[in-house]
Amino acid sequence: MDCLPVLSPSSPPPSSSLMDNLLGLLRIRIKRGVNLAVRDVRSSDPYVVVKMGKQKLKTRVIKKNVNPEWNEDLTLSVQEPLLPIKLTVYDHDTFSKDDKMGDAEFDIAIFVDVLRMNLDGFPSGTPITKIQPSRQNCLADESSIIWQNGKVIQDMILRLRNVECGEVEIQLQWIDLPGSKGL
Repeated sequence: MDCLPVLSPSSPPPSSSLMDNLLGLLRIRIKRGVNLAVRDVRSSDPYVVVKMGKQKLKTRVIKKNVNPEWNEDLTLSVQEPLLPIKLTVYDHDTFSKDDKMGDAEFDIAIFVDVLRMNLDGFPSGTPITKIQPSRQNCLADESSIIWQNGKVIQDMILRLRNVECGEVEIQLQWIDLPGSKGL
């Protein structure tokens, strides 16, 4: 993960820094797993890894639970909004390699399109658009993008692939950064 340089008040801003290409931050709240696969004797010790480009973030491990509640925020720096985001669930093992418990992929193109709209003045809770499950996405159910308290929010239920069962519920929220290129 790139670190931003520390600047003293008198130093000029960096000319070609991370901020020049940074559009903003995407906060992904990993809410919960539902009916995840059993990878140990009777349960699993799941955690989630989220990757976008070269960035890789992970949640904490929840012991012995196939319906874990993470409610954990992972924040990605977005430079290229067309890159897919890959979510993978693993079972933590102490003495062997962690077992894969499925994966899902999603993109944020429609989410970014909604962010570019001027939604100021809309009442909180206004649904902006809905995305239907299809072969091109990993949605288990319809996903709504809504305007909530001055922010664009998208809730998703992702059906895990390459596994016998399991879903992960997440929520997307955009964070504008002062000094970034912006949308």
